[in-house]
Amino acid sequence: MTTFRQHEIEEFLQLYFIMGSTNCKKDPVYVLEQAIQGGITLFQFREKGKGALEGIEKVRLAERLQKVCSEAGIPFIVNDDVDLAVEMDADGIHVGQEDLAANFVRERAGDKILGVSAHSLEEAEKAIEDGADYLGLGPIYPTISKDDARAVSGLSIIENFRKNGITIPIVGIGGINAANARNVIQAGANGVSLISAIAAAEDVKKASEELKRAIM
Repeated sequence: MTTFRQHEIEEFLQLYFIMGSTNCKKDPVYVLEQAIQGGITLFQFREKGKGALEGIEKVRLAERLQKVCSEAGIPFIVNDDVDLAVEMDADGIHVGQEDLAANFVRERAGDKILGVSAHSLEEAEKAIEDGADYLGLGPIYPTISKDDARAVSGLSIIENFRKNGITIPIVGIGGINAANARNVIQAGANGVSLISAIAAAEDVKKASEELKRAIM
């Protein structure tokens, strides 16, 4: 990974919005458009959980959301589904420790952005060895957005990774909102990733603007 690529990814990670149809009170396309107007810098399509779309319905929603991102110049990342990411020529893919192995994903995805969730230094080092461009760390705070969320790790996981020589871009996730987002950046993260703080907001644009102000 070149320094230029790393710098570019650090910029993308600043305000990282994750969403699928199950996270929204309103039409996902409208929610994404409002979030982009509010200042998000990266979008991840994560269609998981009870009532999630499958098959052609999932693909159609992904295509609609990708079109919105493309028109706005926002990178479009697919969660977990490497086949869909390759088929759509998405900008990147993000995988967790329970998903596909990062080295396999890197092989399939070529030079797409690759994000990997990590919960320990060992996992982080393996992810970097396998070609990860950035690490997702969390949950930093308690979260209700993921059914499979792990125990809260707190800000200390970010601080610990930085103290132990992990230099690639890091994004914090889990329970982050406008009130605590700045703390995540100060701990050493390059950005914050959010689901419900934006997707479930009554005013998505305003919520995104408040988050952007909090981290800048």
